Amino acid sequence: MAAKCVHKGCGKVFTDPAEDCVYHPGPPIFHEGQKGWKCCKPRVLTFDEFLTIPPCTTGKHSTVDDTPKEEPKKADVSKIATLAEKLDEKALPTTTPINPAAAIPPPSAPAPPPEPDSDDPSLAIPANATCRRKGCNANFNPNISRDNEICLHHPGHPIFHEGSKGWSCCKRRVLEFDEFMKIAGCTEKKRHLFVGKGKAAGEEKVNDVRNDFYQTATTVNVSLYLKKIDKEKAKVTFDTNSIDFDLLTTDNKRFTKTYNLFAPIDPNASQYTVFGTKLELKLVKGDGQSWPVLRSDDQWTGERIQIGQAGRFA
Repeated sequence: MAAKCVHKGCGKVFTDPAEDCVYHPGPPIFHEGQKGWKCCKPRVLTFDEFLTIPPCTTGKHSTVDDTPKEEPKKADVSKIATLAEKLDEKALPTTTPINPAAAIPPPSAPAPPPEPDSDDPSLAIPANATCRRKGCNANFNPNISRDNEICLHHPGHPIFHEGSKGWSCCKRRVLEFDEFMKIAGCTEKKRHLFVGKGKAAGEEKVNDVRNDFYQTATTVNVSLYLKKIDKEKAKVTFDTNSIDFDLLTTDNKRFTKTYNLFAPIDPNASQYTVFGTKLELKLVKGDGQSWPVLRSDDQWTGERIQIGQAGRFA
């Protein structure tokens, strides 16, 4: 009998309970704008990137959700008592000087490009395609006329604030991530969106991608954020003072560029790994010095990043 796996990141319909299941065993984490899973390290800024973080654990399918719940934070009794004492005091109000730096909001992640309104009629729809509109998740059924498709989705963006979760386009708010994923769409459209306005022929050039890095005494660990990189066709060439990238994605985009590095590396010991939303590099330092920037042409403020601290560059 067919059943649907409830493991996070899987969700497949299975008939063989012995079949391998690749999933996230830990709960989702949303903290200070970053999103990820407790069971693995990738952290991203946008909700779309979060949904494409590749599962990190292989096990067996299950119809019982065994994801551990986050323990509620214990209240600090001493702080509550101190606060109560301060509220009881009848001191004159004081004016706190404004810190100009604190008044400047932190930079936010760039908004993703809007989804097109309809599919390109010249493009074929894959048999396993899923609707790209948020909150819909309908699968393509070639046996149903597209004129009879009804897409119930969320046109807004997800909101996570002080533990509550919801969508900007409707009022419902929930506490658990599972409940958030089940919030029914609030807007109805005729026809789903399976492929969008992709290019029927030719490649779309990607001029640049966001990257960040952190370092240890011997390595520089870099993340290049580009979705759907084709592992079989990805080419990364290490040289002593540079890296050449030729990255083709499964949705027909191509990123080609040369990074001239701040300092020399050991090209034979350096390596890369392709993930669902990014490319990770492990560069082995050639001389052991600290890198204030990743590329030689990046702007340098004059301050060197301490070993083990992260630096981010667009």
